Amino acid sequence: MFGNSVTYEPRRTKMLNIIYRTRIVITIISLGLALSACGYNTIPTLEEQAKARWSDVQNQYQRRTDLIPNLVATVQGYAAQEKSVLTAVVEARAKATQIKVDASDLTDPAKLKAFQDAQNQLTGALGRLLAVRENYPDLKSNANFLALQSQLENTENGISVARRNYIDAVRAYNLSLRTFPTLLWAKTFFLGNKPMAEFAASEGSEKPPQVKF
Repeated sequence: MFGNSVTYEPRRTKMLNIIYRTRIVITIISLGLALSACGYNTIPTLEEQAKARWSDVQNQYQRRTDLIPNLVATVQGYAAQEKSVLTAVVEARAKATQIKVDASDLTDPAKLKAFQDAQNQLTGALGRLLAVRENYPDLKSNANFLALQSQLENTENGISVARRNYIDAVRAYNLSLRTFPTLLWAKTFFLGNKPMAEFAASEGSEKPPQVKF
């Protein structure tokens, strides 16, 4: 009788451990589902989406930056006398590349505004540079210039789309910080999360972008 009791106890203990672990797993899964259902994951998800959209913006601006040296060199070969216009583009490009805004800076409106202002200045300088082509027929028909102009226009379109997507993503994230039920998480677990700064959307940004220099 005693021997059977000894054999039974370890089995009973093992069974209780299995039941205990199973309950823990079920509790964890249930808690995860409950948190997901009530919006716990919404804030970090929207935050990461906004950061990803910002990365797209940076990539598009970098593409434009990479095109500029060849564009300047091509125009200079046909219109070297347009020194002030060429210099303005080079200086605007240098200033734009000096202002860096990474994902951790997106909650600082001043930094984003400085970045936007520098890029807008470069956009204006590029517009003036491309305008000089009207005075130089050989430049207007140059194959390299035409290819660069086409690439630049495509990149400007890409910038407009990327900026608009970033604005939309930031608005969704910022809204999650101040509306129910995600507001509850913003005031507890995500208390350190701050609203992200937006680009100032240009007039007509809701329409498909059309870039004309």
